[in-house]
Amino acid sequence: QVQLVESGGGLVQAGGSLRLSCAASGRTFSSCAMGWFRGAPGKEREFVAAIWYSGIYYSDSMKGRFTISRDNAKNTVSLEMNSLKPEDTAVYYCAITTSSINFNWSSARRKTEYDYWGQGIQVTVST
Repeated sequence: QVQLVESGGGLVQAGGSLRLSCAASGRTFSSCAMGWFRGAPGKEREFVAAIWYSGIYYSDSMKGRFTISRDNAKNTVSLEMNSLKPEDTAVYYCAITTSSINFNWSSARRKTEYDYWGQGIQVTVST
């Protein structure tokens, strides 16, 4: 059974940094594209970043502040978040897709592209 477990969230002041990690188990993840999404209260879950052999993709609003990386040997994907703003406050979710052959800039942004999701972790950025 595939499981994704996020860690590293919490409370940080505006301008600060956090590093989220997602530990995956249950299958070989080197063959899966991996991504991060976030959901704020009252808002639709939105794309943050994704990583695959085809490339690394970011939402425009996070490009330059967030960095996604993966360690296939450890089955983990991480999200380094810098220069955090109060509007970055949200629950952050990692996700994987097992159908990665055509993974690209467009598909990376679609929630429906992903087969498995973590339970999410809260990130709160205070003013």
